[in-house]
Parts: sequence; structure tokens; C-alpha cells
Amino acid sequence: MSEQDDRPVRRPALSPSRASDFKQCPLLYRFRAIDRLPEPSSTAQVRGSVVHAALEQLYLLPAPERIPETALSLAAPAWERVVAEEPSLADEITPDLRATLLDEARVLLSGYYRLEDPTGFDPQACEQRVEVELTDGTLLRGFVDRIDVAPTGELRVVDYKTGKAPPEARALAEFKAMFQMKFYAVALLRSRGVLPARLRLIYLADSQVLDYTPDLDELLRFEKTLMAIWSAIRAAGATGDFRPNPSRLCDWCAHRAHCPVFGGTPPPYPGWPQAPDEGDPDAVLRAPDVAA
Repeated sequence: MSEQDDRPVRRPALSPSRASDFKQCPLLYRFRAIDRLPEPSSTAQVRGSVVHAALEQLYLLPAPERIPETALSLAAPAWERVVAEEPSLADEITPDLRATLLDEARVLLSGYYRLEDPTGFDPQACEQRVEVELTDGTLLRGFVDRIDVAPTGELRVVDYKTGKAPPEARALAEFKAMFQMKFYAVALLRSRGVLPARLRLIYLADSQVLDYTPDLDELLRFEKTLMAIWSAIRAAGATGDFRPNPSRLCDWCAHRAHCPVFGGTPPPYPGWPQAPDEGDPDAVLRAPDVAA
């Protein structure tokens, strides 16, 4: 096991992205969550990280200061923050590409003001970590871009989308986005005891806002879906039987070289991480964390 893989990690949990991976292709889930195979960041992902970091910093400022000029000025510091968290980007991205990414990030930040007025309200939290255990032991974990709470107590969950999916994958991208929002809604329902009144997706690249109002019965059904996904993941983890599920999305997969569908060989299965002693709050795993 490498030095990186040997570092202390958290109890295995289900995140929106890894749940979507398993539904799309169990072998992809294994490659990302258990084997943790390296996967290069796309320019779209880097640009998205910069925009998210800039918006997070924007909302740390007093409301009157959240003007467009301020948002644009936060792009460069956001880039430095992203690189600090992923130092390899400093070598992978040339100065010219960096300049292009920052220009594109500023366009998205400027367009944000056509969709919302950040000077008109204060969010309760940005990049909020949520973690909650469901009744069957399924542990949900993730980060919510923004949580707004109205003076009357209504909860709004907000997620920023900065990329454009290819036309052939757009329907799946939209499905994954709503899956993610319902995941967060269940996590907040169980951790706060409050049914989110609105789920808001803000598509910065498309200049669109999609609002959705979930109902309690719907979220309870979705909660059972999450439990079933985790149960299936644990069953596959016990045997290592994570089967590939070929689809048109294979064209965008970074791990085709390891996939038997394309003549590759997966690395030896490292085994499912054992749960730490739940009675010991300081107990950790020394195996891959399965929530991203």
C-alpha cells in the first residue's frame, strides 16, 4: 500500500458522486472509491473548482461588498486556493491555459449576477459538510454548495453547475444533478429534522435556474433507494465483484485501460475496508475512503 493510501481515513460512507458512479458502472465505483486510481482533472473541473471557491469567498464578505467587481477579483485568489489543495495542477496547467481558465471563470462569475443578487441575502452556510447515519447504518456524507434559511425557517439547498454536458450525456447529467440534490435533502432532513422547501440548481454556463420542491413521501422513498445502493455496494465489496456496465459513457471514462470490456485488467482487489470500532471516537480506517 502506498504512503498516500496508508494515511488515516474516515469510516466508509456514501456520497452523491460515488452513488452515481455505482449506478452507472460498479467497476467505475471500485476504480474511484476503492482502488483510487489516479484520474486527471479536466479543464472544466478545474474551472468549476475556481468558480466554486470564488463564490464561497464572496459570501464570506458583508452583503454590500458582494458586487460583480469583487466577484471577478476573487478568481485569481481562488485559483491559488485550488492549486494549494491540488499542487500537481501548477505543473499540469500552462500559464496560457491558466489565463484562459481564469477568463472563463470570470465570465461565469459575471453571469451569476443575472441569476441571483448576492447582496440581497446572507446564506446560512457555504460548502457545508453534511454527514448523517440512516436507520439501517448507511452513512451519508457530502458537501453542499450553499444552504439558505429564510427568516420563517424554510430551508433552501443550492448547488452551482459550471460545465456543459455533451449533448449525448446531457439527460444523464441532469438526472445526476437532481439525484445529488435529493441526496442532500435526505441528509438534511435526517440531520436537522427539517424538510427542505426548495432545491435549487444554478447552471452558470447555461444561465438557468432550476427550482424543485420535494415532498416528504418522495424523500422517504429516495432514502430507501440510498439504503439499497449502499447495501449493494457492501455486497459487492465483500466479494470484490464490481462488474463493468458498458454504455456510451465509456467514451469519457479515464480508466478504460484497466477495464476488461476494453481488454484491460483491473488491479488486484485490495479488499473492502473494515469499519472502525464505533465505540472509539478516535478510531480510523487505514484503507480507502469510499466517499468523495
